[in-house]
Amino acid sequence: MIAIYPASSRFSGDLGWLQFNFSFSFADYHDPDNVSFGPLRVLNEDYIQPSRGFGIHPHRDMEIVTVVMKGELKHEDNTGGSGLIRPGEVQRMTAGSGILHSEVNASETEVANLLQMWFLPASKGLTPSYEQKAYDMQAMKNALLPIVSNTIQGESMVSIHQDLTIYLSEPEAGATVTYEGDAARKLFLFVMAGEVTLNGEHTLGRSDSARMTDVARLSVHSAEGARFMLIDLP
Repeated sequence: MIAIYPASSRFSGDLGWLQFNFSFSFADYHDPDNVSFGPLRVLNEDYIQPSRGFGIHPHRDMEIVTVVMKGELKHEDNTGGSGLIRPGEVQRMTAGSGILHSEVNASETEVANLLQMWFLPASKGLTPSYEQKAYDMQAMKNALLPIVSNTIQGESMVSIHQDLTIYLSEPEAGATVTYEGDAARKLFLFVMAGEVTLNGEHTLGRSDSARMTDVARLSVHSAEGARFMLIDLP
């Protein structure tokens, strides 16, 4: 089954310094029918104004993955982790037994647009840690590029304490990208740019998403070019 969630179905708001879009229950927004999808607990698309951001705040027992689509984000935490996250880079932070961190738009002029995902870890009380790597954006062309995984190894990938893999793909105009998976697992797809059609039936545009179960083979076609994220989940 493929369930489509248009961008307009998300809970959205504007705080002036932050424009946010919640795909799942988060903060003051709670929908008992939309709490998670497998271990995927949070997917927020944020737009953070220049030189603004989230001050020091705590997290616990979450695997937090950040992908910046535009601009740059400065991260600092109390384990000593710090760095700038830009397009072409991915960050994983294990909150584990408890971590304090901050996230600020490091640019004085450009709005930062990012995706942040929270996943339930396979076990609680892990040692807090931080990992960030760059990946080859050209390798996304007409292919699925794994950037986060606990089963696939690679220099450009970060690890995660959960049985999942995150892929990025950028099909060119007229191209189709396919994924051969396990129908017993779940798939989540988010459109980062452009428009795609799933299995010849479902068309999604920018910031639309799909939650899939009992799908063993997925084809993603783009008539004019697109970029999307695909997550394979237990």
